[in-house]
Amino acid sequence: MKKPLENHPEIHPENPAEKLQPTEDILIIRRMMEKSTKFLSLHGFSGVIAGVAALAGAAFAWIYLLHDPAATDFNRTQEAFILLAVAVAVLVVSIGAGLWLACRKAHRSGHKLMNRVTYRILYALAVPLVTGGIFCMVQLLRGDLYTVISATLIFYGLALVAASRYTYGEIHYLGLTEIVTGLAAALLNGYGIFLWAFGFGVCHIVYGLVMYLKYDNDKKKNDERIDFGT
Repeated sequence: MKKPLENHPEIHPENPAEKLQPTEDILIIRRMMEKSTKFLSLHGFSGVIAGVAALAGAAFAWIYLLHDPAATDFNRTQEAFILLAVAVAVLVVSIGAGLWLACRKAHRSGHKLMNRVTYRILYALAVPLVTGGIFCMVQLLRGDLYTVISATLIFYGLALVAASRYTYGEIHYLGLTEIVTGLAAALLNGYGIFLWAFGFGVCHIVYGLVMYLKYDNDKKKNDERIDFGT
């Protein structure tokens, strides 16, 4: 008497590992394709460092310039350039920490930091950031600080949304949060510096911690080594 087809060992293998093999192969192929099409060297701590730097810059601006502008000896133009210097310092610290941590992560995982995906994400970031930077510079020279505060958040959020297709999906939601925060800052001028600190500071810290716990901790690294058989 012939065995029923559904009981055939090739269709229903007795070894559980054989049942899981196709699924594991699909996961491996999927991850390999993701690594070739997405920038995965972002480190969660870079977001935390950027957030702390932004909070420090916002605190400096509020204490020494914005809390009581009449009490300072600076005119409007001098205040604008001081704020610009603070923003540049925050940007340099954030980018420097991000590049350093990305290089370390890429080296440890055996990936090249600079590749076609990296150039694509840099281009996606550059268009809104350069445009927004020029716009904010013009407004800053005009003394329109409130517009600068909201515009930096909005253009930065647009840059993140544009670049999110080439990296982790969490970047997309961070970008949307920055855009909404920037629009709120445009409506609530009196709270602009606090919303700026929330968008660039608090949101970056929360995002960085989430990214670290999800992608960078030792347990996640061990899981990836097991999946790739390394």
